[in-house]
Amino acid sequence: MEERDHAHASADAAARGAEAVAGAVAGTVAILGRPNVGKSTLLNRIVGEKLAIVTPKPQTTRNRIVGVWNGAGGQIVFVDTPGVHGARKQLNRFMVGEAMAAIQDVDAALLVVDGTDGRPGDAERTILDGLREAKKPVVLAMNKVDKVKDKSAMLPLLASWNQLGDADAGDGGFAAIVPISATRGTNVDQLVAEICRMLPAGEPLYGPDMLTDRTERFLAAELVREQLFLRLKQELPYATAVVVEGWQERADRGDVVIEATIFVERDSQRGIVVGKGGSMIRDVGSSARVEIATLLGRPAHLKLDVKVAPDWTTSPGALARLGYTP
Repeated sequence: MEERDHAHASADAAARGAEAVAGAVAGTVAILGRPNVGKSTLLNRIVGEKLAIVTPKPQTTRNRIVGVWNGAGGQIVFVDTPGVHGARKQLNRFMVGEAMAAIQDVDAALLVVDGTDGRPGDAERTILDGLREAKKPVVLAMNKVDKVKDKSAMLPLLASWNQLGDADAGDGGFAAIVPISATRGTNVDQLVAEICRMLPAGEPLYGPDMLTDRTERFLAAELVREQLFLRLKQELPYATAVVVEGWQERADRGDVVIEATIFVERDSQRGIVVGKGGSMIRDVGSSARVEIATLLGRPAHLKLDVKVAPDWTTSPGALARLGYTP
């Protein structure tokens, strides 16, 4: 049996959806920014569930991921995007393309920057240029402010962003600038309220039990990839891709058996992913299985294989076969 077409919301999220009132706002919002500023952590914090994988390494997110927030103010469909960065390989160009293409498909944008060192750079200017051309309103979230000991040091940073917003973000600049901590949840409710003010009134785009439009198969593959990113060093995590090949739900046992393949680019990389005596692949599988079982709300059995797909990160055909298509 195939997995469900969509991952459903938790009971808490469904209850929040039931609170939505007539005449409330409804719209789509792209979460944009450079790599490693906390976009995925913020999405997970807002929707109250782990949808996007999070690691300390930049460029962890590769695909757009939708997360649905329901509240008394209405419904916001967030689109988490890969970080905008200087792209050299075909895979990196795909990732940046995913982010920039999202601008055309949403009602508004949330630009996330690092409040500890986040002076405007090329990535933010590229994003704001795209938003200005598309005439999309934008809220700026200055993340990681919990790590700033001297809050007065943020004043010149705020001035820099205000200046950039006035110059590049269209008439009126940023709709709001909100200092937040996605990790701790500081000011996240205020941020959501500011986003609601940018959106039009309307009926919800999804039912109250919807959390994401991504399949459980996709989310399970991402959880395996998360464990690879957490364990592998240097450039190797970026040479891995995960494809779920088999999915069997056993109604009589109340569990699911998942078969997934990890692809790498070279034989030497395969040896590292497998590990001495299979130690690495066992650790990855064990940790990913726990995460997948939590996601699905039932026991999961995970079988992993490692195969070589030579230079897949630079081949358009290989990228498409591994699920990286615009």
